[in-house]
Amino acid sequence: MSASAPAGAHCDVAVVGAGILGVLVAREILTRHPAARVTVLDRDMIGSGATRRSAGLHFPRGATETVRTLAAESQDFYADLHTIRPDLPIHPLPMTVLAPEAAEERLREVYLPEAKLRRAGELPPTITVLPARYGAWEGDGCQYADVHTLTQTLAAELRHRVLFREGVAVTALDSGPDGAHFTLTGGATLTAGRVVLAPGPWLAEPAWRELVAPLGARVKKIVALHVDVPPRAGDGAIVFQDEDAFLLPFHHRGHWLFSYTCREWDVDPGAVDPALTADHLAEARALLVRYAPELADRCHAGRVFCDAYGPDGRPLVTPLAEDGRIVFAGAAGGSGYRLAPALAARTADLLSLPASPRKATK
Repeated sequence: MSASAPAGAHCDVAVVGAGILGVLVAREILTRHPAARVTVLDRDMIGSGATRRSAGLHFPRGATETVRTLAAESQDFYADLHTIRPDLPIHPLPMTVLAPEAAEERLREVYLPEAKLRRAGELPPTITVLPARYGAWEGDGCQYADVHTLTQTLAAELRHRVLFREGVAVTALDSGPDGAHFTLTGGATLTAGRVVLAPGPWLAEPAWRELVAPLGARVKKIVALHVDVPPRAGDGAIVFQDEDAFLLPFHHRGHWLFSYTCREWDVDPGAVDPALTADHLAEARALLVRYAPELADRCHAGRVFCDAYGPDGRPLVTPLAEDGRIVFAGAAGGSGYRLAPALAARTADLLSLPASPRKATK
């Protein structure tokens, strides 16, 4: 099927948002329904926004049973994809978790059985200080991806079946008995039988603000520092469990990434300054110096962006109207890459498209 279509055309499903989640939603729909006409819209380029700035770290854990289930399903998806497509930028990593000794029982509840969490024989060489009464555990199932490149690659492979409309914003969205009607920048229109809103942190866009507001999702700033130290070949991810932070060897970029929890809520993604502030640097260094003072001295750059969070820490996949025509997917709280495959599958479950023979592929 050709992906070309004139402005004002109809499609079976319109996906709003071409981040990793939106692209995997389109891919999942076509896996289940090969003849479906799918259009993906994005106000920016494919894989921009949070996807472009994502750390892309997957570790096998979840604070709730829901997130653990999603993480397990996504882990299986990525493992299969990496086996089938070793050319894709998905990189398995060793993982070390640092936490208080007293937290061991809780760790084993939070991490998936597939992690095979076990006491570490020694600390990673990157960690030179361990707080009193802290321990270290090793685990399996960790990987990271160059999410921007991965998203663009998967989208490129869909282009003969999906109409991607980049740099096109939705200015109005109305649902009627014959479908959902979009008005787009430039005056074009589109009618879709089903709609998936996967807007990342862009929750308050006028076209869907009233639809999304009852979900109670909020937008928080995310900050990560670039540590100007080249990682070694065997270096793995280091998770600071209590602090909800991690060190990631960015092998493909030649430096470490330190992500910590910035607590600036209810920010506007259109107004977020991508530059680090002195406060960001100070907050992050104060945490990192407890474990790796040499690395703390090498933090001078980084990335600032934001993401949407569900009201109880769980991502959201839910219809936005009684007729089920419009489905929201997202609010993954900075774990968009980690949970995207499972969220895409649940989104496709809700679309109620006509059944078609499905080939079980990844």
